Amino acid sequence: MSKDKNPRRVADNEAMAKLRMLRTSPQKLNLVAGLIRGKKVDQALTDLTFSKKRIAVDVKKCLQSAIANAENNHNLDVDELIVAEAYVGKNLTMKRGRPRARGRFGKIIKPFAEITIKVRQVEEQA
Repeated sequence: MSKDKNPRRVADNEAMAKLRMLRTSPQKLNLVAGLIRGKKVDQALTDLTFSKKRIAVDVKKCLQSAIANAENNHNLDVDELIVAEAYVGKNLTMKRGRPRARGRFGKIIKPFAEITIKVRQVEEQA
């Protein structure tokens, strides 16, 4: 008696990659994720390569991982992939501080975020 196999969390024509503990705020990360939503993966990679945002390097790694998952694990065609979803979530928040004048304490909040990228294979219309 063994347990049933876990069902796939995405559809048969999709693949997913998730990157956790990114040292940036979710609001800033969402700006970069908005750059690639709905685009073909080669155009999204180009946009991330030439983006001036620091976190774009990590988002590009996550997108490349999603593409590799689609190709190697799910046998999808890389040329027909689009970025179906790219959503951002909160992660932990480090709380630091700094002494201020008159015995006060200035809070410094260092947020972390996570990003999930789903790529989907769509057949091109001729």
